[in-house]
Amino acid sequence: MFELHIEQVAPASLVRISRYNTNEPYFGKSGGNRFDDPQAVYSTSYFGFTLPCAFAETVLHDEIAGPTGFKLTADQLDRYVLTFQGELLNVAALYGPHLKNLGGNAAVSSMTPYDIPQQWSRAVHDHPAHVDGFLYMSNHLNDQKALVVFDRAKGKLVVSTSVKFEQHPGAAQVLAIFPLIPT
Repeated sequence: MFELHIEQVAPASLVRISRYNTNEPYFGKSGGNRFDDPQAVYSTSYFGFTLPCAFAETVLHDEIAGPTGFKLTADQLDRYVLTFQGELLNVAALYGPHLKNLGGNAAVSSMTPYDIPQQWSRAVHDHPAHVDGFLYMSNHLNDQKALVVFDRAKGKLVVSTSVKFEQHPGAAQVLAIFPLIPT
């Protein structure tokens, strides 16, 4: 059995952007996301450690920048910024030398289709260490880490704050980093 490098993550360090401010964190198993379970047995939830990372991974996920920015509608920005509290999460490190030592590389965070990343998710989920999820390099802000959490850790996360994106103090910084084209 392969050995995982395990780190602890405090829920207070996590940021999630969602269309909803209830029933969060949401754990899905549609199979449509990078690290969803390919067999749809367990569900996953995705987080950033900064607002720009959470924004890039969620709102800009399928968007392509034009020469002057991103063309987003008001509906696409109608989101909540969620922060959390709770128990420490024990997560595997799937980045840097830890990923290489497992036989992987950065492509696991960026390749499409999602067949191979989902197999990685299944292998980590089923590992005897029973980690709560794993860290990976964000595909959409690749100088930052992101986190996927397995539903077995759902009870460790409680929403601490929920603020509409446009009212969040960090929204202006995010929109300066990722300029928007008026629609």
